Amino acid sequence: MTITLPPPPTWLHQVIIRNVTQADLIALEWEGEFQHFRRMYADIFEHARKGTSVLWLAELPEKGVIGQVFIQLNSNRPELADGVLRAYLYGFRIKPAYRGCGLGTQMMHIVEKDLVKRGFHYVTLNVGRDNPDARRLYERLGYTVIAAEPGIWSYIDDRGERRDVNEPAWRMQKQLRTT
Repeated sequence: MTITLPPPPTWLHQVIIRNVTQADLIALEWEGEFQHFRRMYADIFEHARKGTSVLWLAELPEKGVIGQVFIQLNSNRPELADGVLRAYLYGFRIKPAYRGCGLGTQMMHIVEKDLVKRGFHYVTLNVGRDNPDARRLYERLGYTVIAAEPGIWSYIDDRGERRDVNEPAWRMQKQLRTT
């Protein structure tokens, strides 16, 4: 039995996937929905300037930023990112109106290709235990669950207040094709 998929929406061919610039940081807040991450985004961008992170976005002309993903190249947790062979993917989101059309897959392929060029062999990520749709995407792309993560972390919000987060997750990993 052959399954015929519908063609991708025409807007998908217009999407530009590129590295984040400093001028893009406000757009990553998605019209205020993620304003509380403002300081964190600025910090991650500084890490990108130092070469320890890579920030990507998907931009649709006339609509703006519709997707984003961050890569940590080195971490104090080498099982996530060791700066040599293993990188950590996080902060991956697509605006709801643009999900399920192939944009996430397209972004993941670009990120993975970039990591291979940088010499990385593995990508790790955490996916919320309460996010089966994302887990299915990652599994379809070749990621497998390798551990449970408590998902306890904190950050300083845009008002300078500490926010504690509890997001139980599954750690997933994929070996990149380096040939």
